[in-house]
Amino acid sequence: MKKIILAGIAAVLVIACAEKPEEKSMYTLFVGTYTDGDSEGIYTYTFDTNTGELSNQKLAAKLTNPSYLAISEDKRNLYAVQETSDFDSLGGGVTAFSLNKDVLELQNSMGTQGVHPCHVSLSGDGHLAVANYTGGNVSIFSLNDDGSLAENPQIIDHKPLDSMKTSHAHMAQFNADGLMVTDLGLDAIKRYSLKDGEFVPAEQSSIPFEDGAGPRHFTFGKNGQLSYVINELNSTISVFERVENGNYQEVQVVPTLAADFEGESFCADLHLSPDGKFLYGSNRGENTIVIFAVDGDSGQLELVGRESVHGDWPRNFSMDPTGEFLLVANKKTSNIGVFKRDVENGTLSFLNETELPNPVCLVFLN
Repeated sequence: MKKIILAGIAAVLVIACAEKPEEKSMYTLFVGTYTDGDSEGIYTYTFDTNTGELSNQKLAAKLTNPSYLAISEDKRNLYAVQETSDFDSLGGGVTAFSLNKDVLELQNSMGTQGVHPCHVSLSGDGHLAVANYTGGNVSIFSLNDDGSLAENPQIIDHKPLDSMKTSHAHMAQFNADGLMVTDLGLDAIKRYSLKDGEFVPAEQSSIPFEDGAGPRHFTFGKNGQLSYVINELNSTISVFERVENGNYQEVQVVPTLAADFEGESFCADLHLSPDGKFLYGSNRGENTIVIFAVDGDSGQLELVGRESVHGDWPRNFSMDPTGEFLLVANKKTSNIGVFKRDVENGTLSFLNETELPNPVCLVFLN
């Protein structure tokens, strides 16, 4: 009898262990903010992929207007713009930190030689690019061996490119071809190639957009064969296909706003899901995340729907490393919204929100 009881207990324990849910990972989230209110700089949170909860808020670094952040591939450095006009006599600044888990240690800061830097990116081979919005130019820094910023950046000035429009460089992103820069004021993407240690205009030096479109951010799909560009001013997304000569041609433009929406709205950010099946974009004004399905063959977009951000003025948003959650930085309501993502259908379900003054950039440490 005792043997039967013991065997029964053992069986129950085996079943209980087998049914125990797998513990998922915890990730560090870095948040860039505007500091003209109660925020002091860059914050960190712990994100629990078991529950979708943010916790352990910490001030990681005091910095003025760190409105865009980038982390190096080796996770040893974090970079932040200082979106100001008075870092020095020429404009804003960019700051390099060494990164040890979630701890930031200041390395150095440099002036970007342009007013209101709003985007920073890394090449992966020793270059860093900053887009200066009001300055209308791009700063390209070399990086030292420890990841700190070297002096004497290359400056690419867009102001002489158009005498009728005012340049506003909004995103400068490296890719396999060199460097691509969205210029919201010029309604164009400018392309550059690396030659003899400097970035020079590429063969297709400019990709034009409709007047008043205001290209802001972009991302790549199908191993770089497609480019998706979100246009701030006319609330659309443009799809470009890379053709045989390496140039890009427009194949589709889709609206991001509901047909019955009335009022002002301005697009901000866009991201592809990890599997490339869905594209998401943020609408500031309509205050939604718009969701598109991506055709597996053509890469073109079909509307799935839109989800309220449960806040006002969604700037940057990010998917967690698992791809199961989407987090939105709502600047005007000072909150971060967390959504569960249906990976099969692309739809979003609101889970919770966390208060933080003026959040504008969300970057996960994978």
